[in-house]
Amino acid sequence: MAASTPSSSPRLSRRALLRGGVAGAGLMTLAACRSATDLNTKAAADTIGTPRRGGTLTVAAGVDFTPSLLFAQSANTLVQRLVFNTLTRYDDQLKPQPELASSWQLAPDGKAVTFKLREDVKYHTGRPFTADDVIFAVKNLQNPARSAQLRSTAAAITGFKKNGDHELTLELAHPVSNLFDLFEFMIIADPATVEDAVAGKQLIGTGPFRFTKRSPGASLSFSRNEQYWNPGRPYLDGVEVRIIPQADSLLSSLRTGQSHLSYDVQGKDVATLKDNAQFRITPYDTGAGGYYIGVNVTAAQVGDKRVRQAIAWAVDRERLVQQALGGYGLASSAPWPKSSPAYSEAGATHYSHNPDKARELLKQAGVTSLSLPFAHSATPGATAVAQILQYDLRQVGIETVLQPTDSPTMQKQLISQTMPALWTLSHGFAQLHPATLAVSAYPFNEAKNSSHFSSPAYTQIVQQAWQRADSDSAEAKALYQRITDTLLDEEFVIDLAIAGEVEVATAKVRGATLNKFNYLNLDDAYLAG
Repeated sequence: MAASTPSSSPRLSRRALLRGGVAGAGLMTLAACRSATDLNTKAAADTIGTPRRGGTLTVAAGVDFTPSLLFAQSANTLVQRLVFNTLTRYDDQLKPQPELASSWQLAPDGKAVTFKLREDVKYHTGRPFTADDVIFAVKNLQNPARSAQLRSTAAAITGFKKNGDHELTLELAHPVSNLFDLFEFMIIADPATVEDAVAGKQLIGTGPFRFTKRSPGASLSFSRNEQYWNPGRPYLDGVEVRIIPQADSLLSSLRTGQSHLSYDVQGKDVATLKDNAQFRITPYDTGAGGYYIGVNVTAAQVGDKRVRQAIAWAVDRERLVQQALGGYGLASSAPWPKSSPAYSEAGATHYSHNPDKARELLKQAGVTSLSLPFAHSATPGATAVAQILQYDLRQVGIETVLQPTDSPTMQKQLISQTMPALWTLSHGFAQLHPATLAVSAYPFNEAKNSSHFSSPAYTQIVQQAWQRADSDSAEAKALYQRITDTLLDEEFVIDLAIAGEVEVATAKVRGATLNKFNYLNLDDAYLAG
C-alpha cells in the first residue's frame, strides 16, 4: 500500500488548521480582506493568556436540534462534535489529520484504506472504542433510514477486515475522490444506543462532553467528559445550547451576556456589532453555506429550463448579499467557493442581474403570467431572503406565494422530495471535494435530488468525477467544469451567494472552532477571566 499517513498530532491547534477556510493547495480565500483581517485578529486574540479551566459556555442557536437527523446533517450541527468524535479531520489544505484514527494507508489503486485506531479511547459508558465501532458507523450511514447525505460514499465500502481491535481495512468497490470527506462527516456513536439517539433519549459517544439534558424547543445541556482521551481537555465544565428562534431575542441574549457565542446572528445584526469591543466577529471563509433557489422541475412551467434561467437572470445577488447577509457573503451563480478546485470566475458571474434578459426568456418560453408557491424557512433571516427574491421575481412578471415553514419540516420535505415549485435554503458540501456536492447533497444529488432533475449526461459526469482516486488533477478539474456547465445550463438549483458561518462571540470566549461540516469543536475552548 502507498503510505498516506498524517503529519501532525491530534493535539495540534484546530484553530490554526480549520480557521480561514483555505481548502486546497494554492487556493484563495473566499471573500474580502476584511475576513482575513478578522481572522488574524481573532487568532492573535485567541493566543493571549493561558487557557482557563471551568465555567459553562452558553451557545445561542436559532434552530432546535432534530435528533432524527443526527446522522443526516440538518440545519443544526452544534451537537455532533460535542458528544462524538470522527476518525479524521481536515486541515486548511483539505488534508486529513488524526482524531480517533492515529494513522492510515491508502492502497495504490484507491480501493482500500487501512486505519490504525487510538487504543486509549472510551465511550461515555466506559466501554472501550474498537474497530467494530468503525464498522458499525459505516454500516449505519449505509442504512437508508439515516438519510445520510454521504450515504453513497459509505455504500462504496463493501468489505471490512479487522486486524485486531484497533486496526481494520475498509475495502471499496471502486476508488472515490471524496473518501476522507466521509471520515470527517461520520460521527462514531455507541452502537447500542443509536436508536435512542435518533429518538432524542440519549447521546453516547467518545467526545469531550456528555449529554445530560434536553428540553425540546428550549435547551440542551452537556457536562465535561472527565475521561476524555485528549489529555487536559476540555477546559470547560459544561456547555448549554439555548434555542432562541427570534432574531431580536437571540441578539439580546448576546448583548446582555446571557449567551457567549452564536453562529445564527442575522447578517444585518452582525454589522451592528462589528465595532463593539464587547464582541469578536469571525467569518469562516470555508464557504460552507450556499444560498440558492431550488426548483421542482416537475411543477408546471418551471419544467422549461428557459423559465429557470429567467429566474437566474432576475435576481439581484449583490443586493441580496448586502441587505440580507450584511455583506458577509459573495454573490455567485455557481455553488463553489473560491477555495474549491471547481471554482471559476466565469461560473460565479455567469448570471448577473438582468431583468430584460429574464423577460425575454419568459417570452421565448411562452409564459405570459406565472404564480408559483415559494417555500422558505420561517426564521427571520430566511424570511428576509425570500422577500428580497419575491420582489426581484415580481419585477419580471413572476408572482410568488411565500410559504414560511419551520426548519425541521423543511428539512424533511427536502429529503423526501416533496418541495413546492420553488424554495430557498442554503446548502453545504461545496466546500469539500467537488464530487461530494454532486453525489451527496440533497439539492444536487445526481441519483436522487430534491428537484426531481434527472439527466444521464449529468450522472455520467458526476460518476466520472467521483470514481477516481485523485481530486485535484487536470482531468478531475475538467470534469468539475463540465458539472458546473451542466448546473448553469439546467438551473434546477439556482445559486445566489456563497457564505461561511459567521461566529459572534463575547470577548471572553476563546478557542471555539467549526469543522468542514460546521460541527462545533470545543476541545480547546475556554472562558478567559
